[in-house]
Amino acid sequence: MTQTPPAEPVSDVPDADNPHFGRRIRSFVLRQGHLSKGQERALEEFGPKFCITYRPEALDLDGAFGRHAPRVLEIGFGMGGATAEIAAGLPGTDFLGVEVHTPGVGSLLKLIGEQQLANIRIVQHDAVEVLEQMIAPDSLDGAHVFFPDPWHKKRHNKRRLIQPAFVKLLVSRIKPGGYLHLATDWEDYAVQMLEVLAAEPALQNTAEGYAPRPDYRPLTKFENRGLKLGHGVWDLVFTKPAASR
Repeated sequence: MTQTPPAEPVSDVPDADNPHFGRRIRSFVLRQGHLSKGQERALEEFGPKFCITYRPEALDLDGAFGRHAPRVLEIGFGMGGATAEIAAGLPGTDFLGVEVHTPGVGSLLKLIGEQQLANIRIVQHDAVEVLEQMIAPDSLDGAHVFFPDPWHKKRHNKRRLIQPAFVKLLVSRIKPGGYLHLATDWEDYAVQMLEVLAAEPALQNTAEGYAPRPDYRPLTKFENRGLKLGHGVWDLVFTKPAASR
């Protein structure tokens, strides 16, 4: 769950109506930051087992996790605290996290080791390329995007991850009957998210507008502090109906 801008994947995936459609634009800003000793040790000790190298080919999810189970993709897990908590609470579900920020990867690996979590795998790469190349259509039971970089300056809004082309790609990887869960603490981004998801014909809202926070998504310290100061948090939970094509 990324709370700050350093390395959250953000999309400039062009819309099909854009004359520049097809031009490959990097979908994140990468600033590596400082690795703690604990993160370094976790990368060395747990990286070989829990990190999956990006390859431009479909990933065998059963092989990667060593079992057949429901699969949820999380894009931009930040330092991994919420990811680890959700995975610990849902041991029957497998979680594939995509993050470009090396300290965040090290932090989640450290939590995996400390909590002996077996149901998380990590790909450290651009989320758009992972979706395009590694995730087969209709293979995910759900997808989470929590607190993506809001790019709050108006001139930077186009860099936000949640855009129509990206959502269409993401939804194509979710099984009929699966779900997409977004969360943000920026109201204008919440409005944009709701507009984009509502306009995607393959999705159906589970609420009249914004959804109550599902029990599985924990409150972070950052979020709790914001709520006490009167800041809002908006969850959106949409499903891909079984009848979708």
